[in-house]
Amino acid sequence: QLVESGGGSVQAGGSLNLSCVASGYTDSSNCISWFRQAPGQAREGVALIYTGGGSTFYADSVKGRFTISQDKGKNKNTVSLQMSSLKPEDTAMYFCAAECPIGNMVRILKTRTWGPADVTYWGQGTQVTVS
Repeated sequence: QLVESGGGSVQAGGSLNLSCVASGYTDSSNCISWFRQAPGQAREGVALIYTGGGSTFYADSVKGRFTISQDKGKNKNTVSLQMSSLKPEDTAMYFCAAECPIGNMVRILKTRTWGPADVTYWGQGTQVTVS
């Protein structure tokens, strides 16, 4: 199970911190990723962390503004997405997803690109609105 929290409404230039808590079969996933989907648009990968080595990957549109991190303390099953300098175009439903089949993960590590088909489990999403 993946449970997202932290969404909300914020003015342009503001910040939000999203959290994703993994439990059950997802709490030892090899990857955890944040995706987003705006109305009428395709779901796109925003950030991904390879939990095996800590490598992180970002969509070009969020590089330098978003940071994905995994809790290194007691709550290693928690992954956060710190979003700053938010823009109206960041408005979307944000989803947490986990578990990349090994072949997909190898390709992601080589190409630094990924998509919805690369992950197995999904959360319900949390809305982010930037005005």
